[in-house]
Amino acid sequence: MGTNKNSRTTPMPRAAAAALRQRPRAQVLVIGGGINGVGTFRDLALQGVDVALVERGDYCQGASGASSHMIHGGIRYLENGEFRLVQESVVERNRLLRIAPHYVKPLQTTIPIFSTFSGILSAPGRFLTHKQGKPKERGAFLIKLGLSIYDFFSRDGGSVPRHQFRGRDKALAELPRLHPGIKYTATYFDASVHNPERLTLDVLQDGEKAGLTGNLQGGLSAGTARASNYVSLVSMDDDGVRLRDELTGEEFSFAADVIVNTTGAWVDLTNAAMGSPSRFMGGTKGSHVVLDHPELLEACNGREIFFEHTDGRIVLVYPMGDRVLVGTTDVDADMAEDAVCTEEEIDYFFDLVGHVFPSIHVQRDQIVYSFSGVRPLPRHDATQPGFVSRDYRIERSERPASAGGSTGVVLSLVGGKWTTFRALAEHLSNDVLAELGMERRLSTAKLAIGGGAGFPETEEGIQEWIKRHIAPGLDAERVAGLLTRYGTRAEEVISYLNAGTDRLLHSTHELSVRELAFMAAHEQIGHLVDVLIRRTSLAFRGLVTGELLNEVAEELAGHLGWDQETRQAEVRHAVEVLERLHGVKVPSLVA
Repeated sequence: MGTNKNSRTTPMPRAAAAALRQRPRAQVLVIGGGINGVGTFRDLALQGVDVALVERGDYCQGASGASSHMIHGGIRYLENGEFRLVQESVVERNRLLRIAPHYVKPLQTTIPIFSTFSGILSAPGRFLTHKQGKPKERGAFLIKLGLSIYDFFSRDGGSVPRHQFRGRDKALAELPRLHPGIKYTATYFDASVHNPERLTLDVLQDGEKAGLTGNLQGGLSAGTARASNYVSLVSMDDDGVRLRDELTGEEFSFAADVIVNTTGAWVDLTNAAMGSPSRFMGGTKGSHVVLDHPELLEACNGREIFFEHTDGRIVLVYPMGDRVLVGTTDVDADMAEDAVCTEEEIDYFFDLVGHVFPSIHVQRDQIVYSFSGVRPLPRHDATQPGFVSRDYRIERSERPASAGGSTGVVLSLVGGKWTTFRALAEHLSNDVLAELGMERRLSTAKLAIGGGAGFPETEEGIQEWIKRHIAPGLDAERVAGLLTRYGTRAEEVISYLNAGTDRLLHSTHELSVRELAFMAAHEQIGHLVDVLIRRTSLAFRGLVTGELLNEVAEELAGHLGWDQETRQAEVRHAVEVLERLHGVKVPSLVA
């Protein structure tokens, strides 16, 4: 997303990047640290592959961090005829509810419906031609048909209830602020992921740990799953690819038998940097806003409102904690520019809220955060963005021979979505294993992710877990916050906190000085803004202040080797990123 135009130097060497420089070779190099790249890294590490991963920014910084925070089967993809994708998505949704319960939660979803038979005649045309034409509302009959198919796909191993229809009176009794002109509502369950960045980090760390367990090929027994953020691929050279540490400017060569290109919307640009230009991608931009709007939050009654706007675009209003997420758009992206939420998109969001909740008004000063990302969609030419396939494919090519005569295989991922990342990673890893002549050792289908292992299954269990971990300096609220942030990995964090003198920050009670030290030591912090946006949800909820910026920067400085000048530069950088990319204006208050 272009957020890392850095000129400063980090005085303290980064262990993650140093591990790549010290042994500049692996069987596989994964380029791109979004959820699909990280998922593939984890899967390959678990198979005993010597694998490395680099990400030019922070993990989950691009499209993976700019999603609608949904884990869903994609009911609207049925209209595109993508039945395989929907079935896989529903199965993977149910699976993630089991293996990542610390971050993936059931999400009750309601569709307001304004007609009974509308869209029946136009639906076949949309299905066959993938052209939007004049928007024609989908009525109850079509929605009922789609939800019945959806339930059918979920019949095996399903963990969410089947859909229900309500007539107008019962619907308005449940959601009284809905548009009074509705005829029905349809309610079903999908799932949400409130912390996609932290889930990505858990997947990454699972992979890193797998590379430390020994028993790998060629006598390698440690460090065989290495990953670093803020490392970019810049070109090819005689020894392989040329990598650059974006925080120090240092460049080095790295060799691999197979390169996996999971850079999302930037796949073609990455291939061009490797001397193999491609034209696979045609991403579209999707934007969202986060509102501090208690009235709208109450109107949602704890459920996502998922509906068709007047232009035929499927949109959502979605409560997340004490905030409301509104999205999303689907417009062709200009890859030469940063993806940002525009004033026109904000107007569109306000209009869609009025469409479904006409008595509720939204103002710009209620926006606490906005974000935008480019979906990694395939090139689609004349096809309307809403009808572009959300499925994925893998393109195989040969790297051009270097001056030394060496060649290699490049596997480029085209497409992919959050919900199916585990299955996609398994598919991509199988292709890599075939290239290497190796066999799969295990499946990740039932393997708990990170802090999802042993996570309490009930609310009562969660409260018991919290009570067991209360200690001096750690009250129930603080422990609950750690469990939410880390899942059961919070036990490791709590042990770290208890091993020294700790105190909460003055600017927020959600972080302490030793927790920041833990993040600096274990979570590859490259910039101050990483903590605010991707290691916590402070920015997302509009809780960043100038005091917070300065205090977090001061605490991180000693752990990351920042001098006074660098610390001030980090505060300015955070202010600039938050304002330019997320619409958040924070006074820097640099000391």
